[in-house]
Amino acid sequence: MSRTDFGAKPIMLPQPVLIIATYDENGNPNAMNAAWGITTDYQEITISLGEHKTTDNLAVRKAFTVSMATEDQMVACDYVGIASGRNVPDKFAKAGFHATKSKFVDAPLIDELPMALECTVKSFEDGILIGTIVNVSADDSVITDGKVDPKKLKPITFDPCNNTYVALGDVVGKAFSDGNKLR
Repeated sequence: MSRTDFGAKPIMLPQPVLIIATYDENGNPNAMNAAWGITTDYQEITISLGEHKTTDNLAVRKAFTVSMATEDQMVACDYVGIASGRNVPDKFAKAGFHATKSKFVDAPLIDELPMALECTVKSFEDGILIGTIVNVSADDSVITDGKVDPKKLKPITFDPCNNTYVALGDVVGKAFSDGNKLR
């Protein structure tokens, strides 16, 4: 096997496209695109963030939602990643998003994105946001047999090698099961 070295780069595939939604001090919804995040425990998510309007809002409201960006909303999801809420105060509306207040945390759910983690801020230090997942909500349109159906949700991933968004593919195996064939 021949390999190519790329040096120390943040390449991990697939990389989720996370849309973080918050309310500001006046109750206005804001959203941003964040690609550097992962669940780090059963009820915890960790996201690397710089300074943004979103981080200002996190300090005030101590809550946020994390929606999965989808194929259907790719353009809007990309927009909230390139427009700054500090410069475009109505960027949530410009993206075509509509907000419904979460029943569980002081943050907006984005109506156009059918699945969200509803979180409180556990900590935010040195650009690392750690959130406690209080609830996961999903629109019935993406549920099959009582579970979130990735085929219906159509989440996208970020390809940092080519600066593109990629759709997920087909199921190729059964987790915690198929490996038993080698026992």
